[in-house]
Amino acid sequence: MAEITDVGYRPGLNAPIGMDVIDFTELRSRAERRGIALAGPQRPDFHHLIHVDPDAEPLAHTVDFTEHVVPPGGWLWVRPGQVHQYGALTRSHGTIVIWRPGFITVDPPPPETPVLPGGSARDAIDLALRHLLADYADLGSMSLEAHNRSLRMLLAVLLLRLAHAGAAPPPSGPADSPFERFQHAVERDFTRTHRVADYAAELGYSARTLTRATLSATGRSAKSYLDARIVLEAKRLLVHTDRASADIARHLGFTTPGDFSKFFRKHDGRTPLTFRAQARGVG
Repeated sequence: MAEITDVGYRPGLNAPIGMDVIDFTELRSRAERRGIALAGPQRPDFHHLIHVDPDAEPLAHTVDFTEHVVPPGGWLWVRPGQVHQYGALTRSHGTIVIWRPGFITVDPPPPETPVLPGGSARDAIDLALRHLLADYADLGSMSLEAHNRSLRMLLAVLLLRLAHAGAAPPPSGPADSPFERFQHAVERDFTRTHRVADYAAELGYSARTLTRATLSATGRSAKSYLDARIVLEAKRLLVHTDRASADIARHLGFTTPGDFSKFFRKHDGRTPLTFRAQARGVG
């Protein structure tokens, strides 16, 4: 079983600061130069916005154990930290917009499934993409600062159009909102503490405030959000590494392997090793 490859942001030499646009052919070339197997599990630290051309073959893509098929004309957003794998990339063609977290100030929440816009939504999204690509290619007409500012605005328009087409909820709020701060703290510390009260104390909120904010942004409680993040990381390690269950338990901050097994079974219905066997097709 291939282990997860952590992929850092490395744009092309002429790319603006913080954002790049490539097609599927260039993606394959970059992966080959960096020794990255696109069919294997990767965990990038940047956003991928994948668009399959309208006249192309569908693209199979797996994101955190969910298999998607992006249809011709469709879009899929992969967020930083998600583990994803490409299917038969040579059978399709399209465009990928990549950008680092923070390149735009507020990201609308990405749809969790591929988006296939229709009607006027498709026309508006196609226009937004053309504007972004044209501005991206027009590097010399403005200062670098102005060029980056223009690209941030155009990318934000494209993402807002996609969020609307995917019936996504409205943007979750500014980067310093209680949920955004809780989200970042969970990403940093979920292997250290599993108690919402600890995050509340660190961030200067009450546990009730964090729960209200998380319910508003995600539809689940703060504890449920935190537990889901721990379960996701456990599944990634169980499927993509051969680490023993006891080692994974220690890594995730559980006092004993038994506590980890009980926690995992509560949320998944299976023991960690049963999940591993079934996910790998040997159970």
